[in-house]
Amino acid sequence: MTRDAASPPPFGRSVPGNRWDLVDSREATESASARSVSVIVAHFEQQTELDRTLAALARQTHPAHLLEVIVVDDGSREPPVVPSGVRLLVQENLGFRAGAARNLGARNATGEILCFLDADTSPEPEYVTRMAALPSVLPEAVVAGHRKHADFAGVDAQAPVEVAGPARELPEPAWLAAAYRDSGNLLEADNRSYRFVIGAVFSCTRWFFAETAGFDEDFLGYGGEDWEWSHRAWLAGAVLAHEPSAVAWHDGPDWAGRSAEDTNRQEQKNRETLMLAQKIGVDGSRPLALRTAATDVVVVLHSAPSAGAAFVCVDTLLAQLPHATVVVPAEVHPVFGPDQRVVPATGQLPRGRVRIDLSAAVHFGETGQAMAESESESEPEPKPKPKSEPEPESESEPSGIGESALQCAVAQVGVSDLGTVRLGPHVVVSSERALRRAERWGPKAGWRTAQGSDGSITVIPGDVSVAAHLGGWLALG
Repeated sequence: MTRDAASPPPFGRSVPGNRWDLVDSREATESASARSVSVIVAHFEQQTELDRTLAALARQTHPAHLLEVIVVDDGSREPPVVPSGVRLLVQENLGFRAGAARNLGARNATGEILCFLDADTSPEPEYVTRMAALPSVLPEAVVAGHRKHADFAGVDAQAPVEVAGPARELPEPAWLAAAYRDSGNLLEADNRSYRFVIGAVFSCTRWFFAETAGFDEDFLGYGGEDWEWSHRAWLAGAVLAHEPSAVAWHDGPDWAGRSAEDTNRQEQKNRETLMLAQKIGVDGSRPLALRTAATDVVVVLHSAPSAGAAFVCVDTLLAQLPHATVVVPAEVHPVFGPDQRVVPATGQLPRGRVRIDLSAAVHFGETGQAMAESESESEPEPKPKPKSEPEPESESEPSGIGESALQCAVAQVGVSDLGTVRLGPHVVVSSERALRRAERWGPKAGWRTAQGSDGSITVIPGDVSVAAHLGGWLALG
């Protein structure tokens, strides 16, 4: 059982969890001014809007010799006209393929940092430098820009957008503004914060984009490809941030305000949601009971004294984590019959949001104790808390009401700077985000480890009675 190793970052450093606030903003801005940036603009039959966006890019304060602009046309009937110095790439018209267009631009980019825009989204002069600041020092940073909306009908394409935008401003999506406000500009990101990274206004390093293998080109039609990518980026160790001062003006209202007479809007949104449900395995995104192709929790049973012990171990684990994928030794795999959640240990391990390593076959009871205090070689600076939030009485990790310690650990690792929870000597619950960062940075990644215990987790002997387990009278310990 092997894992694909993460490649080392070309520059910069790491922070624990999502703590981009530990980076000095002046240092980041100074570093950005020395980084090369490729701006990738996705276009389809919007020449007037593209003219406005390219004019805005020509007025950027970022050093001109470090700024590359690439327009990727998604198969317009007539390729767009671009000024000298702007690279134009064209892909065949096979439907709305924003992800494929952005991938094409990224493959041809030379900049250290990629900044993605849509043709109808025009940036203010400081936009590129502000979007490049955090990735310039944190190579795993994914920065969401501030997309505002304006009605540019009749406005000269050469007019400064920082003037024309406020004069013709339309309402912002309230749900998105609230998400940025309530999360402290994504400082308090979690497993579903991928929904707040918008493909028309985001940046990351070219290295990290390659680490994630770019956009999933299965997405055809409007929307979804950006959320799927940002979820994978989160699992790969992304540091999510929102930069409110990096403003780009979208020509027209957001999706919710467009084409109100379109009777297929709910059908379109459902199509996107169903596609994402097959690719994102976290609670709130996946089905409640239906199985999907998405992997969320990967459990690796490294050894078992018998096929019966392996059966009881996996059966009690899946009773608590029914969506998990369990990797078992090849010699005991036949006892699991047609259950596709259980796979033999051959070749590369699957990756999900959480990995659980079992060094022995154990029985998972129905109840468990809360996790104990955390351990770490070097504690990061405390995260600032809202004034309305009370200070905790202890440093112990909280447990969910009615949940086992295993379920609590699975829900908590990877959020904040908690990377690993050890539930006794045989059960280790780790965040894939933390594992990926550790592969790149080693101990400098700075994730915490919490040491816990669960009295309901018991080692299973080799001569365990499967009949007693199934009948409900098995007694261990």
